[in-house]
Amino acid sequence: MSKERLDILLTTQGLAPSRERAKACIMAGLVFVNGQKVDKAGTLVSTTANLIVQGDSIGYVSRGGLKLAKALAYFQIDMTGKVMADIGASTGGFTDCALQHGAAKVFAIDVGYGQLAWSLRTDERVVNMERTNIRNVTVDMLGVYLDFATIDVAFISLTKVLPVVKSLLAEHATVIALIKPQFEAGREKVGKKGVVRDASVHIEVITHIIEFARETGLVPMSLTFSPVKGPEGNIEYLIHLANFPTEDVLTSQVIAEVVANAHGTLS
Repeated sequence: MSKERLDILLTTQGLAPSRERAKACIMAGLVFVNGQKVDKAGTLVSTTANLIVQGDSIGYVSRGGLKLAKALAYFQIDMTGKVMADIGASTGGFTDCALQHGAAKVFAIDVGYGQLAWSLRTDERVVNMERTNIRNVTVDMLGVYLDFATIDVAFISLTKVLPVVKSLLAEHATVIALIKPQFEAGREKVGKKGVVRDASVHIEVITHIIEFARETGLVPMSLTFSPVKGPEGNIEYLIHLANFPTEDVLTSQVIAEVVANAHGTLS
């Protein structure tokens, strides 16, 4: 019985348009082999196995949903009933994913205009806060402290956003932030087309964000890499932060292992 890597099988059978998309779907927990979820792209699978990609090859209004889907699964987060903010909502991939996983209400915040998918604009669970800079948002504007927040911002460092987000959080809240090396590293460390390929720079950037989060009063609980590359092929990372005292396990060794795994999987 012949076997093949799962990501290759999804591509050759037309269930994903590319190996990169196949890997993203697998790591997001959307792929089932003979009824069993498989979350490793390199798993060898019988070429005659029954393959199912839950929903479609994305399952969300944008591929951003795949990023949050992996984070929710990896960090084991139950979204049921949560009131949250999607900061840097754009089309609404994170918002869509959160709602599909049980979120009760999402404040979709973005400085842009007209980007949020129509299906989300018309969803009564979504508060569309376009043309809104997160640095100007207050609890009074929201009318509630948040159970949860996601951050996916561009052209600005997380160090400019995290303190404001913390001020919006309930005591039990957690945050998932997307770390984008291309917007955190010094200009001299960013290559052509805005791509940061050097793993050592990734480690440096992640370490800086973790240290800043600690100084802000947020506890880094876990770290993984995004299953989907950013624009121009940048590898990005997902960090889980707590707004309450808990075990801080993100050592330099853990960071290095996550970066090595990311480069080995996505490069």
